[in-house]
Formats: sequence, structure tokens, C-alpha cells
Amino acid sequence: MNSRQLFRRSRLRLAAWYALVMGGILSLSGLCMARALVQANWVALEREIESIAGTLHDSLEPMLPPSKAPTDLLQQIFPDLCIVEQPCELNPSPIQRHTIGISDRTNYYIRLFDNQENLLAFSPNQPEPLPSNLNPTTWQTLQTKEGNRYHQFTTILHSAAYAHVPEEAAYEHPSWGYLQVGRTLAAFDAELQRLQWIFIGGFLLALGLTAIASWLLSGLAMQPIYQSYQRQQQFTANAAHELRSPLASLLATVEAILRLPPEQSEQVPALLKTVERQGHRLSQLVADLLLLASLEEDTTAKLAQPCSLNDIVADLTEELAELAAMTDINLSSQLPDLEIHVMGHESQLYRLVSNLIANAIQYTPSGGSVVVSLAPHDRFATITVKDTGIGIPAKEQSRIFERFCRVNGDRSRKSGGTGLGLAIARAIVHRHQGQITVKSEVDQGSVFTVRLGIATEKNKKQPWT
Repeated sequence: MNSRQLFRRSRLRLAAWYALVMGGILSLSGLCMARALVQANWVALEREIESIAGTLHDSLEPMLPPSKAPTDLLQQIFPDLCIVEQPCELNPSPIQRHTIGISDRTNYYIRLFDNQENLLAFSPNQPEPLPSNLNPTTWQTLQTKEGNRYHQFTTILHSAAYAHVPEEAAYEHPSWGYLQVGRTLAAFDAELQRLQWIFIGGFLLALGLTAIASWLLSGLAMQPIYQSYQRQQQFTANAAHELRSPLASLLATVEAILRLPPEQSEQVPALLKTVERQGHRLSQLVADLLLLASLEEDTTAKLAQPCSLNDIVADLTEELAELAAMTDINLSSQLPDLEIHVMGHESQLYRLVSNLIANAIQYTPSGGSVVVSLAPHDRFATITVKDTGIGIPAKEQSRIFERFCRVNGDRSRKSGGTGLGLAIARAIVHRHQGQITVKSEVDQGSVFTVRLGIATEKNKKQPWT
């Protein structure tokens, strides 16, 4: 399996987990919202039924007769109801209809029972079949054979003699009877079904959008990993190439020494020097790789020390002056009178400035100049290495800090460069929480600028990472 297939499979798995988690969250949220809406509608429905029942209760109690046979009076009070064992008169006047307190007779029905729980009167639109005996449960949900559902509320009625008795004492007196008010749940069930379809459709749509978003997000999440993997592959290939060249030269030289006849033994010292040179190159390359790896991977806290940038710049300018003189390059430094200290590791800072100066000398032709400047700017120290060398093309300036990157590969190899100098410099700057930038024009020279935080009395006592 190649790397592209591996990352594609990993992306697919990550997208599946994203979709699964988001789908679960959306499902749970949708169910909670749907349940809240259904519960709110149900509570509103019960309040409406209870309100109508309360209105009827308060309107009827003053008119209820104490007689045990109230049939005649019930016909006068409830002209819209059917009296048990009597034919229904379904032609009430609008005024009579209003006395019942229900204008929507198609959705509501009323049932009246005496204190013996026997049915006295009922609405002609009550669901069938309903028992003639009372079920005193306050709230009931009924369902007919056709599947229609009704919700019913039951309350106690007292006669006019006890209509104004306090509620706490009302239960001590005999009740006149019971009032039941019911409502069809057809509209509620239709709304419930509509919410279910909305929930199912919305869930499927949200799940589809979540799957698409998960695929895109997993791609964004995998992109840095894939780029890192590609850089690692490129680094491995470059390292193998850099190691192969000196190893091949080293083995060829050793083989030539072994094949020399005795009479040509005077050539052995020269060939051994070649072996030594290649060995030093390999050793330097391995050391640079180890340093770069330690700078980029080490995250442990280390105690930093105040380092004098004045001393570092002055010492390296003096040490590398001979190298510059060998190629007829004028190396100079510009230091401030004020001593500038930064928190860090002195050996790494030496390596940083050394790499920048050596790189400037390497790419500056004879007769040119390299100037190293140090200056404070507010809370930062700026180290500038300016040369009059061959410059760097604009399209290459974004790559020069990469490992094994060479603007002029042939010249670098001839001078013994490993292509890791600027990569190490950048790693050291980042390790010291600084910045490094470059400005360059072809045949006009380059300017490398390093910006580091100046040490203060406060951060001198803090651990450095």
C-alpha cells in the first residue's frame, strides 16, 4: 500500500468518526428539541381543556339543582346535550349554545354524571363507544377502534348550596356529580406526525451535510500530517543522497589504495588525505543532522543563561576573518557600546551566527564584503549579516531554510557545504523564540536578519524551553 492510499484510508476513517460523533450529537439534540416541542404542545392542550372545564364548572354550579332527578332542568341548561334514555334535540339557539361555553363543538365533547357515577347527559359527538359508568381518573387518553385519540378531563361538581364552600371543605360535602370535558387529538397527532417527518427529513439532510463537512474537515486535519510525511520522505531521500556521494568517494579511494602496486606506495598518503577529507565530511553531515534533530524534537525545559551577543559577534568576526581573507573578502562588524544579553544557550547562538557569516562568505565573490551588525530595538536585539554576494532568486527565498536546500548546488558541494547551515540557523532561532528573515537580490547581495528578545531581570530567573 502506497502512502497516498494509506492517507486516503486514514482520512476516510477520520471522516467516518467525525460523521458518527456529529450524527450522534445532532440526533440527541434533535430528539431533545422534538420532545420539548411535543411536551410544550401537550401542556398547552391540557391547559386549554382544563380552562374550558373550569369555565363550565364555575358557570354550572350555581344552576345545579339539589334534586335527585334533574332531567328537566338539565334539558334547559344543556340544550346541546343528549339526555340519557331520551331523544336528542340538536337545534339549540346560538344563545343556548353559548351557555355551554364551548363554541368549537366539533373538537370538544361534554359528559355529565350524577353522584352515583351514572351518566346523565352527553354530547352527541362523543367518541364511541364510551362506557356509561364514570372513570374518576382526572386525565385520560382514549382511543377508538378507528384509531382516533381523545384526551379527557374529569372534575367534581357541587350543587348551588355548596358552590361557595372553600376548596378545602368542599370534599366534606356530598358532590352533585361529575363533569367530563374531552377533546379530539386529531390536530395534535397530525402536528406530531408533521414534526416526525420534519425530524426525519432534517436528520437525513443534516447527516448528509455532516458527512460532507466531515470529509472536508478530515482533509484539512490530514493535510499537515501528509505534508509532514512528504517532507520526511524528502528529507530521507536528500539525506541518503548526501551520504551516498561521500561514501561512494570514500569507498572508491579505499579501493584504489588497495589496488596500488608496491612500487607506487608514495601515492598512498595523498589518497589517505582524500579518505580523511571524506570522513570529515561524513562526520560533519551526521553531526549536523543530529543537532538539527535535537533542536526540533527536544521539548524539555532547560536552564538558560544570559549570553552576550557583543562577545559572540566580536569573537566570530575575529575567528572567521582568516577564512574571509583567503578569498579576498572584507569581513567587518558593527557593535553598539551598550552590552546586549539574551537568554539562551551560548553554544547554539555561536553556531547560529557562525552559520550566517560562513554562508555569506561562501556565496560572496572575491573583492566583496560581509558586514555583521548588532543593534538593540526596544525589547529586541537584531543581528544583521549583509553581504555583496551572488544573491538569491526570489522564487528560491522561501526554500533556503529547508534541509539540503542549495541555491548553487555545485559550488556548495565543492566548498564542502552540507546544505543544513540555514536549516540549523532557523531551528536555533525558533528554539530561542526569535525570528529570522532574508532580503536578497540577484547579483546585489543578501541581508539575513535575526531578531531575539533581550534578557531582562525578570526572565533571567525563569526556566527556558
